[in-house]
Amino acid sequence: MFHRVLVANRGEIALRIIEACRELSMEAIAVFSEADRDMPYLRLADQSICIGPAAAGRSYANEAAILSAAELTGAQAIHPGYGFLSENPEFVELCEQQGLCFIGPSQHTMKLLGDKAAAREAVAAVGVPVLPGGLLEEGGEPPDEMAERIGYPVLVKAVFGGGGRGMRWVDTPADLLAAIAAAKAEAKAATGSGKLYMEKALRDPRHVEVQILADQHGTIVHLGERECSVQRRHQKLIEESPAPRLSDETRSALHEAALAASAAVDYANAGTVEFVLGDDERFHFIEMNARIQVEHPVSETVTGIQLIKEQLRVATGEPLGYDQDAVRIRGHAIECRINAEDPQRGFMPSSGTVTICELPGGPGVRVDSHLYSGLQMTPHYDSLLAKLVTHGRDREEARIRMYTALQRFRVDGVATTCGVAQRIISDAEFRDARITTSFLAKRLP
Repeated sequence: MFHRVLVANRGEIALRIIEACRELSMEAIAVFSEADRDMPYLRLADQSICIGPAAAGRSYANEAAILSAAELTGAQAIHPGYGFLSENPEFVELCEQQGLCFIGPSQHTMKLLGDKAAAREAVAAVGVPVLPGGLLEEGGEPPDEMAERIGYPVLVKAVFGGGGRGMRWVDTPADLLAAIAAAKAEAKAATGSGKLYMEKALRDPRHVEVQILADQHGTIVHLGERECSVQRRHQKLIEESPAPRLSDETRSALHEAALAASAAVDYANAGTVEFVLGDDERFHFIEMNARIQVEHPVSETVTGIQLIKEQLRVATGEPLGYDQDAVRIRGHAIECRINAEDPQRGFMPSSGTVTICELPGGPGVRVDSHLYSGLQMTPHYDSLLAKLVTHGRDREEARIRMYTALQRFRVDGVATTCGVAQRIISDAEFRDARITTSFLAKRLP
């Protein structure tokens, strides 16, 4: 086991990592920006160190600052959480050069998965279904011919990056060249690369992902799947596990495809394989996330497996110590992301000083948050206030518990998405699990 782990993140995920380190008798070194120096979770760490000013590029995403903090504190490993440096293969390489263990997949695997076109090829080679498409490159197949071959509508997507950046939907040939130019410019601004690929677009699909966990000895297990179709601007708002309204055959096939994809890229540690599904339940691989996901608590809740602790364990070289038969899905879990955003202003981030009026609790309720009265919500970081998770014997019990929990989540000083989340989970189509990626735009425009 490691003796000392540097937590290269902030907010609720930093708190979760600190807690996991403590449970494994590891020392946790917290880093913080000048804007975060009053965060209460810093007191739970064995040591904390300031790494720069508020701007993420000069603190949490500053490779030199993170590595210097690790050297100064004698850390043996770095846990990146999600966001910031969590999917940066160059940072993984720097960690390896400094003799530090990066808690995540290898540099080779991360680099492969960061290239979405290469990842498609790797998983397709082992029989995982992918959507028709190809790389857009000079000297290759002309874009108009490729689009005609795979059939409109098509998606033009950035090879590197994610979160919807560098992505354009194209319905007709007349829109193709403009969409390519716009996607290329956006991708280059966001990632430094304007490399693009094209794939067939599914109208109104579902977005379902499979949580996997793999050790360094070849054992890979899945922790079931998550329904992630409730989204806005390609950002997930509500996730649940198991995914509702799936046949047993499709569910099993999804799991097998995720395991095959993970093995194909020599994956170790925690990761997520993402798929889109059509009305006929035919599914296709879209990407694999080489990190812990924001929505991992729903998988923890239904399996009882603590993913952050497992990440730390397998990074030391320990075997998982169990196989797929030992993983059991119990009941149903739903997670709502509570963001400091104003739905009346197009979900613009809401800044201010938070005052806690009431937080939910009780049977089957979990709140993952770094919240405290006096917290300053600023534009420097993402707007996530908390992840609210409820668990029930079945989906309906979890849904009702979520409604009550959202009523009890009351803070002043900033606008939140609690009201929107309540409207979503009480919507008739959500109750009946008739949800796709267009659900939010159609039901709550």
